[in-house]
Amino acid sequence: MAEPRARRAARPREEVFAAARAAIAEHGVAKLTMAGLGKQLQMSAGHLLYYFGSKDQLLLETLRWSEEQLGVRRRAALGRDGGDVWARLAAYTELYLPEGPGDPRWILWLEVWGRSPSSAEIRQGQLEIEAPWQADLVALLEEGAADGSFDTEGTDGAHDRAVQIRALLDGFAVPIAIGLPGAGRDEAAAQVASVAAALLGRHC
Repeated sequence: MAEPRARRAARPREEVFAAARAAIAEHGVAKLTMAGLGKQLQMSAGHLLYYFGSKDQLLLETLRWSEEQLGVRRRAALGRDGGDVWARLAAYTELYLPEGPGDPRWILWLEVWGRSPSSAEIRQGQLEIEAPWQADLVALLEEGAADGSFDTEGTDGAHDRAVQIRALLDGFAVPIAIGLPGAGRDEAAAQVASVAAALLGRHC
């Protein structure tokens, strides 16, 4: 009797996410197929579907993985107790903005945003992934308010200012990510710093 063929071991989820992020950044979700990704990873499309359920779910989980990696850097940058809060706000801005056109992380965000209107699951996942960015910024603004560096008018004000600053960051980030002519990372960071100074009461 012939020996049964050994099953190929499943790839680590991190390897799947890394391959998916690279493929999405290069070709977009429309051209990403589970069969193609499976071939790249030497896995079957059925195996990928077993673990992720759908291409949309794979997209969402890849974004979650990507943001968790960046979250480690964000917490390190913001966690310097007693350090200058304005410098830490600048570090937050640098981490938030795309590295440049086609930034894989931001291509993932654009794909998720594009699918959110038609998927409650994607919308909920998006909110969960965004929440740590909001929470960390609120905590920084509250710290700055406590030491007199920021003017946020209390806890509710810190939340509102964080929403405003993140909306500003998103507005500058998208043109950079899609490579819009004239959209630059340094200019965007400077504009965000200027508006944040006005919002938070910095007097230069």
